[in-house]
Amino acid sequence: MYPIIPNIFKNIPDQLPEELIECIFKQDNMHIERIVSKGHITPAGQWYDQDGDEWVMLLQGQATILYEQGNQSLHLIAGDYLLIPAHTRHRVEWTPPDLNTIWLAAHLH
Repeated sequence: MYPIIPNIFKNIPDQLPEELIECIFKQDNMHIERIVSKGHITPAGQWYDQDGDEWVMLLQGQATILYEQGNQSLHLIAGDYLLIPAHTRHRVEWTPPDLNTIWLAAHLH
């Protein structure tokens, strides 16, 4: 019996009423998520403020991330990646509503 090989671009529901967040790997002090956004943004007034570093890569689509400090906005396209240090308050300001934006996020604890 051969193992099933998962694919990051497959098994995405047609309808995404909420952002899809799936843990695809977890070990010791790290976990990796596949995140699928389709017009999803961080709710108004809310900021992510994580205890660990997060490395994120945009595999498909586009997104705009806003850092609270300096009100700095970054526009990401497929292939872009960045490290968000622990306790760096940030939010997702925009993802296209008509396209699946697929993120790969590694969280370090």
